[in-house]
Parts: sequence; structure tokens; C-alpha cells
Amino acid sequence: MPTTFLTREGFQKLQNELEYLRTAKRQEVANRLHEAMDGGELIENAEYEAAKNEQAFVEGRIQELEIILASARVIEETGKEKTDVIQIGSTVTIQEDGSKPEKYTIVGAAEADPRAGRISNESPIGKAILNHRAGDEVQVEAPGGTYKIRIIKLE
Repeated sequence: MPTTFLTREGFQKLQNELEYLRTAKRQEVANRLHEAMDGGELIENAEYEAAKNEQAFVEGRIQELEIILASARVIEETGKEKTDVIQIGSTVTIQEDGSKPEKYTIVGAAEADPRAGRISNESPIGKAILNHRAGDEVQVEAPGGTYKIRIIKLE
């Protein structure tokens, strides 16, 4: 089972989601199923089918979260142990030629959210900049082709 890297905040968020799904959401879906079964003919009951599908989704997500959390390695924020090399947990500012600088925090895949400035260590940019320093120019191997970015700043 591969290691899943999570920030302390991301680990807690996933634990909270798991607890919610195991308790409140499971009970909510069970109630929906019970009500749908009381609704008559199950073969033609759309509410019953919808509740069964939701139950399958909830159980699948519970299993997924259990696997992620079981293989999780909590990373410490790099502010505590200042380093000049980019690693998981680092916040960096990068720039592609002709573009505006962009600021990202490198996180594990389970909590990546590029719109919120959190990119995965497994993403093309994340892979390319790991173990590099501010001032380095690195080549990014992306599905759409190869391009270069410059690491402006490491916070």
C-alpha cells in the first residue's frame, strides 16, 4: 500500500469526513431506504433505487478514506524546520515564461486542490520541482507537452 502524504489539517479533515459518513450519513441513508421500502412496490420505486445507489457511494467512500488514513504519513509544515529544498509541505512561487507568478503549496494527492493553491507531489509540476531550490529552472513533463518553469521563491 503506497504512502499517502497529508498535512495535519488534511488528515483531520479526512478523519472528520470518515466519522460523519460512519455515523450521520449511514443513518440518513438507512432511514431513506426504510422509508422507500415502506413505499410499496420495490421494483418500480425510484426512491429506493436512489437510496441504494447513495448507500453504495457512502460505503465506497468510507472504504477509500479508511485506506487513505491507514497509509497516511502526516507531514509537518516546513516553517518549523526551514529548508532551502522544496519538499512536500513547501509553499513555492513559480513562473512559466510569459505568465504571471503562481503560488502553490505541495501536498499529497488526497488533499490536492489546484484552485486553492494546493498541488499534488504527484502532479507534473509537483514532481518537477521537488528537491529543487529557489532560482532553479526546471522542465515539466506534462501530458500536453514539455515546458519550463522558474522557481521564484520558497517560503
